[in-house]
Amino acid sequence: MTSAVRDLFGGAITARAPTTLIDASDLRQVPDTQEVFLYPDSSASIIVEVLQRVERTYFDDAIRFHFNSLAHDNDAQASTVTNVSVIPNDRAGDQTPSTIILSGVQSVAKFNRATLDEVRVLMALYRVESKGIDLVVTFNVPTSTSEDSGAVKSEQWMVIESDFKTFVTSLQIVDFGLFA
Repeated sequence: MTSAVRDLFGGAITARAPTTLIDASDLRQVPDTQEVFLYPDSSASIIVEVLQRVERTYFDDAIRFHFNSLAHDNDAQASTVTNVSVIPNDRAGDQTPSTIILSGVQSVAKFNRATLDEVRVLMALYRVESKGIDLVVTFNVPTSTSEDSGAVKSEQWMVIESDFKTFVTSLQIVDFGLFA
């Protein structure tokens, strides 16, 4: 799949992403604090969100807070964190914070259905301490749905997982004035 550097928030942030992604703002209203992209061949989505920094000292606690907030917002019946790690930013001259990565699963009842959808969540957190900001990137990947429409198959999952790694390791905050 072809990828290219994409401007986010008017170019204040850049990241490498698949060229086939659909910008959700072309389809519906998206808050100014978010960038939302949709995969054209599934219900998988990417959300980049500028949030107020949470008062958690340890990186593990901070990203788990955001994951649990997402589970709450999604009315998840169950949620499990499977892994948390850190990818240091070792790019010379780049002030983008190191990336805290989380993978997990949430069981969510979509559209008031009785059957739960399984959604794999890949999340990255960039803590911009000097600005009091947490920049959160979330890939929501439904792997089983009650109607099996839009569910990501195993071969698609591997591609999306690779897209996530490329996106979060290439993400660069170009203009910290975005967080003023």
